[in-house]
Amino acid sequence: MGRILIVDDEPHTRRVLALNLRQDQHEVAECAGVQEARKALVAEDFDVVLTDQKMPDGDGLQVLATAIEANPTVSVVIITAFATVDLAVESMRQGAFDFITKPFQPEVVRAAVSRACERTRLRRENVLLKDIVVHLEGSPEIYGSSAAMQAVRELIGRVAPTNVTVLITGETGTGKELVARAIHKNSPRAAKPFVAVNCAAFTETLLESELFGHEKGAFTGAHQYRQGLFEAAHQGTLFLDEVAEMSPAAQAKLLRVVTDGQVVRVGSTQPRKVDVRLLAATHRDLAQRVSEGLFRQDLYYRLAVVPIAIPPLRERREDIATLSELFLRQTALELKLPKRTIIPQAIEKLKRYDFPGNVRELQNLIERASILSSGSELGAENFPVPLSSDRSGAQGGSPGAPSVPLADVLPEVNDLRNFLAEVEKTLILRTLKSTNGAQAEAARRLGISRSDLGYKIAKYGISDPEQ
Repeated sequence: MGRILIVDDEPHTRRVLALNLRQDQHEVAECAGVQEARKALVAEDFDVVLTDQKMPDGDGLQVLATAIEANPTVSVVIITAFATVDLAVESMRQGAFDFITKPFQPEVVRAAVSRACERTRLRRENVLLKDIVVHLEGSPEIYGSSAAMQAVRELIGRVAPTNVTVLITGETGTGKELVARAIHKNSPRAAKPFVAVNCAAFTETLLESELFGHEKGAFTGAHQYRQGLFEAAHQGTLFLDEVAEMSPAAQAKLLRVVTDGQVVRVGSTQPRKVDVRLLAATHRDLAQRVSEGLFRQDLYYRLAVVPIAIPPLRERREDIATLSELFLRQTALELKLPKRTIIPQAIEKLKRYDFPGNVRELQNLIERASILSSGSELGAENFPVPLSSDRSGAQGGSPGAPSVPLADVLPEVNDLRNFLAEVEKTLILRTLKSTNGAQAEAARRLGISRSDLGYKIAKYGISDPEQ
């Protein structure tokens, strides 16, 4: 099923073609000549153009040229009653997909259009994949042209050819995995596996099994041996996302792998040699977690041989316009939506937004606006986001109420450390009480990991949420 443009000066021919193509669930538009077709091709995207060769105001080769100029991925089928070898050769040379002579059988046209739709789909997917590969390799379009991102690209270029361990830090949604993939794509290991795992998505036991594998019978449910991700990434790259969420036991095992390049499956004592480049990422301050006793210092130094910090989008607002155009093109190709433009006023509005979700949030906003908008342009009204200057009530008051500086409502304190500890303990107790002691739900509400919460409960001696 595709969007088809029929160009023919004979109404009867257009009607017959349209009726047959609609039987295959195609969306069909009609034009009576070359000039009308030019306007349609500039205004809209089509998958296939079906054009007559001889028309009063021009010919099919002119339609072909306009169609390809408007969208190089479109497939054009020329129909003519005056078929010659020279015309067929010239139309193919200029980029026509197929050439059909009159009188034609409707089944022949339907089959040609079906093949043309498939060819267009494949060409557009290929364009999208090429774009994605280029972006993953660190091109300016995906990372932006700001000074901060130029520095990130320079670091990627320096570390990619080496085998050093890289620690990628940045807020959620800044593109840490894209940086990891860019390093892998530009490294000598590019032809080998790139394996990614989110350490926060597994319990302690499951994460160890996922990373290092397990032997049959190692634990309940281990009915057969399983190869771990370290072994699966042999000679390639293993990307550990949210590495700060690893348990102390998993950290110890990871340190051994980083130190001597050997893994031991859960339930086994036999080490296995692996050749893996390790990339790690976290949205947390890993050095602070080391000082708090939540992360091994020796492992931290092993992981952070070369640190790469990705700045949040609010610190590189000059990249918003370029990223918006990129996401707009990707959305149109992936969702088969009409091509749209973003007017300058909309870009200016987006630049005044702080983007707590960073680049990922910007992509979601572009996708939502593209889907919900019916026009050819996306304006400021298509992006209902709060502006950085419009944040009344940000301190927790009701909307419209005058904001009160936080310093004015805090008590005077002489011991900041004890005060902050008391506030943290009170907040944990209140949250545990609201969840009836369910620690997993409390951790989710507090925005920390389950292991973090367990550490703080032990630190403050909390045994009963009702206390």
